[in-house]
Amino acid sequence: MPTLKEPRKQQLKVNSNQMEMSDGSLSGAAPITDDFEGKLVAAQHKLEQLQHQQEQIEQQKAELEELTKRKEDFLDGQVNMTERLSSCLTSIDRSLYEMRQDMEDLEQTRKCFAEHQQKIDSINPESWTREQLQQELTKSISILDHAEDEYDEAIAYFANGSHSNIFGNGKKVSKISAKSTAETSEFMTMFKQGMAFNLPVVLLGIVALILFFSK
Repeated sequence: MPTLKEPRKQQLKVNSNQMEMSDGSLSGAAPITDDFEGKLVAAQHKLEQLQHQQEQIEQQKAELEELTKRKEDFLDGQVNMTERLSSCLTSIDRSLYEMRQDMEDLEQTRKCFAEHQQKIDSINPESWTREQLQQELTKSISILDHAEDEYDEAIAYFANGSHSNIFGNGKKVSKISAKSTAETSEFMTMFKQGMAFNLPVVLLGIVALILFFSK
């Protein structure tokens, strides 16, 4: 017959096996928990990295949009300023050309007037003899007419420019009146000279007539 100790031994053995199994289960659960927590931490870290990358991308996008806008503004300003500068440079070049042309024209006009003035100033009618009078007077009138012609041409040339005030009221000299005055002056000069030479003869003739009619 089995003794009472045998069931007790079997019960103890069963309990011992259960405890071993329970210990085995507890020891296996700890690694599973640690692995889950590690994965959770890694996922959170990865999420933070993604968020940081997203913030960087958004910042870069905003900077790119700002740069693009500034570039467009620059291109608009570049085109606008280029057109304005080009137009202004064209106007300046045209003005400089006109100014240089005016300077050349004025320089030539000045040179021409100076030559005429020198020629006119060199004329001294008081030094002419009776034999030289006609020749010198003709030559002097020709010099004066030539100066008047070029003076009138200068008035007409600069009439619509900014230098028209150089010529005073801009009225042309009347060559007809000048010639008429010259001819009148020549006639009066010759008349006076003729009277001076013929005055004694005239006086003698008058005296002779008086004596003739008094008889």
